[in-house]
Amino acid sequence: MDITVIRHLPTEWNIIQRLQGKRDFPILPLTEKEQMHIAKNAKLLSEKSFDHVLCSSLLRTKQTAEHYGYTPVQEALLDELDFGPFEGRPKDELLSEYGELWSEQPEKIVLGESLSNLKKRIIYFLNKYNNASHLLVFGHGSWIRALRSYHRFGHINAMNKMTVKNNECISLEFITVDI
Repeated sequence: MDITVIRHLPTEWNIIQRLQGKRDFPILPLTEKEQMHIAKNAKLLSEKSFDHVLCSSLLRTKQTAEHYGYTPVQEALLDELDFGPFEGRPKDELLSEYGELWSEQPEKIVLGESLSNLKKRIIYFLNKYNNASHLLVFGHGSWIRALRSYHRFGHINAMNKMTVKNNECISLEFITVDI
């Protein structure tokens, strides 16, 4: 199964580096640079045929998909990590509180949602769509980083050593999926 993931376009809180999590903010008006990046990504996407085009239940992913010319199906398994009391706060505050645990063993952390539950949602998602050949997913930073870590290492503990920029397009091939 080939999964192409695109992180949503920037929101106001992305610009000021506040954790959004489950907060449902719209994307900002597109800049010329973002429009060019969409055109570049769209050219790559046009070379593939997708079994499903999916987005989270949050507005910013749906709006991003629409800017790419897609009408996605909402899939709640793709929702961003619930940052609980850290939503709306600067990311630095979360890093100050959890430090090395955030970067080395995030599966041990419980915010508004445990990161081990985030991993379970990713595994459930992979199993649910295991029969698909090609998926296009419009998602969120933490979810995509966790997916990349799971893809590469079989766990999500490396997710916070990775970065995914807004509007970044990444393709991952999954050979087998653990249940």
